[in-house]
Amino acid sequence: MIKFITVEDLLPIRNEVLREGRLLPEDCIFPTDRIEGAFHLGYYVDDELACIASFHPQTYGEFQGTGYQLRGMATTLKYRGKGYGNQLLNFALVYLRGQKANYMWCNARKTALQFYLNTGFEIISDEFEVEGIGPHYVMYVKIR
Repeated sequence: MIKFITVEDLLPIRNEVLREGRLLPEDCIFPTDRIEGAFHLGYYVDDELACIASFHPQTYGEFQGTGYQLRGMATTLKYRGKGYGNQLLNFALVYLRGQKANYMWCNARKTALQFYLNTGFEIISDEFEVEGIGPHYVMYVKIR
């Protein structure tokens, strides 16, 4: 089941999956987590949070209209490969279409490229390095 969740709900998974448990959960808060228009989604299996993602209004480059950046998408190891991330992302796209957003973009880890390509995203940058995390690409998907 997909639900809107709070930042506090997602911090343990953000730390575990994206920061490999190296930080305290509260150190995994992004500056954009609480800005106007930001929202967070979680995919629950029974009562267990399995997959998370955060979204906030943010334009990118020369793209026209309302853009949203996807950040901090993560699925716990136990639940990977079951399609939960895909369902969560599709839910977000439908929701953002209703909010009149035009596109979504993200800085995708190289290891997650195929996931994003399979959900309709396109690569729109050369590879770049995020210090301490690894190689990334900017990816984009048109919403409307």
